[in-house]
Amino acid sequence: MRALPLIAAAACALSCASASSAPREADPLVDVSETVPGAVLDIRYATKDNFAGQVLYPAARCLLRRSTARRLKLVQQDLAAIGLGLKLWDCYRPLHIQHKLWAIVPDPRYVADPEKGSRHNRGAAVDATLVDASGQELEMPTGYDDFSPRAHRDATDAVALALRNRETLEKAMSAQGFIGLRTEWWHFDAPDWARHPLLDQPLDAPVE
Repeated sequence: MRALPLIAAAACALSCASASSAPREADPLVDVSETVPGAVLDIRYATKDNFAGQVLYPAARCLLRRSTARRLKLVQQDLAAIGLGLKLWDCYRPLHIQHKLWAIVPDPRYVADPEKGSRHNRGAAVDATLVDASGQELEMPTGYDDFSPRAHRDATDAVALALRNRETLEKAMSAQGFIGLRTEWWHFDAPDWARHPLLDQPLDAPVE
């Protein structure tokens, strides 16, 4: 009569172990405000202060893949050692927002075709600039989302100070593996972006 309870207990143990060992996202999205201390957030698409002139994000959050956030934390630490820091304009971007941006600027030099997806849609890209120790932005060749040749990474049509600041940002990001986009001095991709799938997870959804 004891065999049935023992069998049931064994079956329960197996099922419970299976449930507890259910696969988890190996490199989930994390909140940069919690994982990269000192980084300043100015998430433009959560405001009307962007090229679309409309609020596109329901929350001013910077989410990134955990591995990307770890790299960004190292950048922030390197910059802090010389009295500087990062200001972040955009991080993870849900895929449905990419469709909206493409409808406004259907130019792959500046906005990724949503059919292929953006590195931002993978949580593996960040738009950033430099700030000083008081949080003030340093001068750069252009403002954010300037769709002109002056924003290109190799453009020289800017004052010497702005070019030096751009170079400081690029060196700090590339030292931790980030790769800059040719047409946007502020855009940087994680080196392993291609291994991450496209996401349409809401920005205000819970993350780890």
